[in-house]
Amino acid sequence: MKNSALPILILTVVALAGCSGDVSRSFGLTRDAPDEFTVTTRAPLSIPPDYTLRPPQPGAGRPQELSAQQSAETALVPEAALAHPVSADSAGQQALLAASGPAAPTDIRDKINAEQGLDAPHRGLTERLMFWKDAPPPGTPLDPTGESKRLREDAALGQSPTVGQTPIIQDKKPSSGWFGWF
Repeated sequence: MKNSALPILILTVVALAGCSGDVSRSFGLTRDAPDEFTVTTRAPLSIPPDYTLRPPQPGAGRPQELSAQQSAETALVPEAALAHPVSADSAGQQALLAASGPAAPTDIRDKINAEQGLDAPHRGLTERLMFWKDAPPPGTPLDPTGESKRLREDAALGQSPTVGQTPIIQDKKPSSGWFGWF
């Protein structure tokens, strides 16, 4: 009787552990996910530029690690992290910038946005009601298989790629009759 009571008692405890949250947690049967707001990350270790290791000061914080306020500020306002002064450009970077040509105008983004608005002018309510279908995209659709064949033939003959007619995709004939406006 004693030998059979022990396994029954163990099974009863395990079965009860599944019913109760606290008992199952105490037996390690549940998984607790970490709180994402309390998890902090550590900055990666880096070797100093002169490869000489300085001993750490006892009790001092890690210099590459941000405080909680600084990391929150960086997460909320990324521009604030970029506002810190950056080291001067190296000679190679300066030579690359000099070789790249003149700097872009400061108002280039405004010019691009203004030119982009010319492609699709604003349509009023009357125009949208009368011309409810969108206009086809500008340009003529190119037939890719025919163009590939033409370019291969030009290359085989030693001709320039600009020689010959460029094949295009022909539009369907507009339907006529009562339903031609669809």
